[in-house]
Amino acid sequence: MGAVTVRGVVALAKGARVSLVDVVVPDPGPGEARVKVAACGVCHTDLHYREGAINDEYPFLLGHEAAGVVESVGADVTSVTPGDYVVIAWRAPCGGCRSCLRGRPWYCFDSRNAAQPMTLTDGTPLTAALGIGAFAAQTLVAAGQCVKVDPAARPEAAGLIGCGVMAGFGAAVNTGAVTRGETVAVIGCGGVGNAAIAGASIAGARRVIAVDLDDRKLEWARGFGATHTVNASAGDPVEAVRALTDGFGADLVIDAVGRPETFRQAFFSRDLAGRVVLVGVPDPSMTLELPLIEVFGRGGSLKSSWYGDCLPTRDFPILIDLYRSGRLDLDGFVSETIGLDDVEEAFAKMGRGEVLRSVVVL
Repeated sequence: MGAVTVRGVVALAKGARVSLVDVVVPDPGPGEARVKVAACGVCHTDLHYREGAINDEYPFLLGHEAAGVVESVGADVTSVTPGDYVVIAWRAPCGGCRSCLRGRPWYCFDSRNAAQPMTLTDGTPLTAALGIGAFAAQTLVAAGQCVKVDPAARPEAAGLIGCGVMAGFGAAVNTGAVTRGETVAVIGCGGVGNAAIAGASIAGARRVIAVDLDDRKLEWARGFGATHTVNASAGDPVEAVRALTDGFGADLVIDAVGRPETFRQAFFSRDLAGRVVLVGVPDPSMTLELPLIEVFGRGGSLKSSWYGDCLPTRDFPILIDLYRSGRLDLDGFVSETIGLDDVEEAFAKMGRGEVLRSVVVL
């Protein structure tokens, strides 16, 4: 079929406003698939790429929370065929690394991406955000990144499980291993935090405490299953969480912000032998200091959650089924739908806390 040229949202230089430019998408080679993108969410990670917080491999083709239809596949691809409705995952387990061979493919150390780069029209290679680059009408990915899901799920909602919703939901259900009757606190009620709240609620937590500085976000959190809310600007959130858990602290506390101060709050908000899960992404310059005797004396576990410790081929269809049955409100995460030329303004709205997700519809 040959390469195609489409319009795509590209970060050309650190901190510069994004540009809508022509992008050349190659014909898929062995193990690759070209996907016609239907919708793609605007995630904080895209902004991190634009700001140089991930790496300096400019220019970046942004966008990674996407759903669409497989347009064509390369040689030897059998997992998907043209016409399949898919959500694109940024982790595609290789099946052969030491983690996959241990039976832990969700920790795969050699996740697959397309071998060929997409380029500008002058041949300049583009770095695709999280190996996806879906702020474009078509994108090239490893076929293993394409996870087939129920085509009845509208793409504006379905695409969000490709990153933020899966990260938060999995932080509660997979990494945090919430069980029925437990108490859970979630610090930070953006898209990831609210997905963690939804996951904890669905898993059967008897009390789900949402913590944030913004009353608007706390109200959103109630819609996703929070039983109690704490505005951290009104007092000590650690004491508030303890007061809501019979003075003990929560069984599980999830830090969906990723700052030293919120991690400390999470650490001291948990019960003895409780768990802390970090899913918010810290700035690389941040450091953490905790009294080592408290780390020892409180027991329990401190974990980070990578992509909600998910296995996309297992977990994406599960979340779509929960959505289709009315148990997981993916539509509630979609604050607005926009065009490709609105991404820069969507970054500004995200920074002001006005949206859970702006979703580009193509």
